Amino acid sequence: MSVRHWTDTLFSFTATRSPSLRFDSGQFVMMGLEIDGRPLTRAYSVVSASYDDYLEFLSIKVPHGALTSRLQHIKEGDSILVGRKPTGTLIVANLRPGRNLYLLGTGTGLAPFMSIIRDPETYERFEKIVLVHGCRIVSELAYGDRIMRELPTDEYIGEAIREKLIYFPTVTREPFKNRGRITDLMTSADFFAELNLPELSHDQDRVMLCGSPDMLAQLKSFCLERGFNEGNSGEPGDFVIEKAFVEK
Repeated sequence: MSVRHWTDTLFSFTATRSPSLRFDSGQFVMMGLEIDGRPLTRAYSVVSASYDDYLEFLSIKVPHGALTSRLQHIKEGDSILVGRKPTGTLIVANLRPGRNLYLLGTGTGLAPFMSIIRDPETYERFEKIVLVHGCRIVSELAYGDRIMRELPTDEYIGEAIREKLIYFPTVTREPFKNRGRITDLMTSADFFAELNLPELSHDQDRVMLCGSPDMLAQLKSFCLERGFNEGNSGEPGDFVIEKAFVEK
């Protein structure tokens, strides 16, 4: 197990993976600790790729959170609990075929997209993958260096990433090359011009959403107003939302 503390409120960690655990890129598992002899778990999206031999998770720290107040202190050699039934709506099979895929995440909502951008199927299905990660401050843009420096040289998926992935980190409370909320960017012609892509179209584009409840509500309305249909495991659509967001 390795642990990385990105900020005072954000950390990530890796753990060994049971060979029997299978998951699709973008899914989450119930993960947590045994506290006083009882399991205490929450839904956590898996950061690692479906083919990795380890599990990686990204978490906020809540000072008095039942789970994260303890989870943030884990160290190498400690044990965590991982559920055996991965689930979730953020899988590409829940989207209709399209041109470009927009992965829109705030905070730890980045986690499932880290798995999705390392899945070869993602690049087989879409011409461009646009990963937009919104945070308050620059230090919260977890995995930024990995996305920009490591993944393009990955021997397995690097070529597809170099050709098709567009990474757009943005912050709201500090000076940075990209400023603004994702909800505002999606209505901005300048944003799409900077990406050198046409503005969002339900005929061509597909969207995945993961983040704060407010962001999800606003972007769901944004998509519906533009003729996008919400997809799920029963019927693929034009956009999908992950509702199992970790707040505790």
